[in-house]
Amino acid sequence: MMHDRVLPGLLLSTTVLAWELACRAFAVPDWVLPPPSAILIALLRDHRLLLFHLGVTMQEIGLGLIVSIVLAIVLAIGIVASRVIERSMYPLVVASQAIPIVALAPLLLIWFGYGLTPKVIVVVLICFFPIAVNLVDGLRGVDPELIDMVRSLGASQWQTLRFVRLPAALPAFFSGLRVAAAVSVIGALIGEWIGAAAGLGYLMIRAASQFHTDRVFAAVLVSALVSIALFASVSWLERLTLPWRTRPRTES
Repeated sequence: MMHDRVLPGLLLSTTVLAWELACRAFAVPDWVLPPPSAILIALLRDHRLLLFHLGVTMQEIGLGLIVSIVLAIVLAIGIVASRVIERSMYPLVVASQAIPIVALAPLLLIWFGYGLTPKVIVVVLICFFPIAVNLVDGLRGVDPELIDMVRSLGASQWQTLRFVRLPAALPAFFSGLRVAAAVSVIGALIGEWIGAAAGLGYLMIRAASQFHTDRVFAAVLVSALVSIALFASVSWLERLTLPWRTRPRTES
């Protein structure tokens, strides 16, 4: 367990140190590639600015994830419960992933303007798919004998869904949610890159145009930390909700 933490930390420290030394040894201009020390200084110097834009991005991510979860649950239940919905909707869900989000974002900007709505839609388009597909697989993956048993006891389709299928599908749901939480930051940034008045993506574009490369890297670092934090939060919520999945075998 200790090696799992030490080795990644050692690799990261080595990379950062090599980066710092290379920038100093070759006298790389800060506007081209700032050393890690300059990025840390920018992070501390601009922390108020970063926190403001982080708040805007987190609002987009939060709303996008909530909408994605609700849509994914409704559609997944419909696909599993109805053959007609499965044949009509599931191919469209899969086909939606063939549309480049970067190409769709300008259209959303034209239709909905520079406000919050187009950014939330981009987050939903990116996060909805992994949640829905994993949840569908989880709902379908229930032991058929268990389904037959509860139905033989008089359970309705709704009771079977509520007490058997949904609890059994929770591990698959959290697997999709972890992926969605990690990539939700990308969706928010893409929306802000296309057109925004605030947010980490907007800050990156503006700082790059002014050759404040250290500020760009600081915003990238904050975005990466947010993505890691969201992934870890979903993992923590999964352990809290499904403690038996992470319990050591010796205890179980």
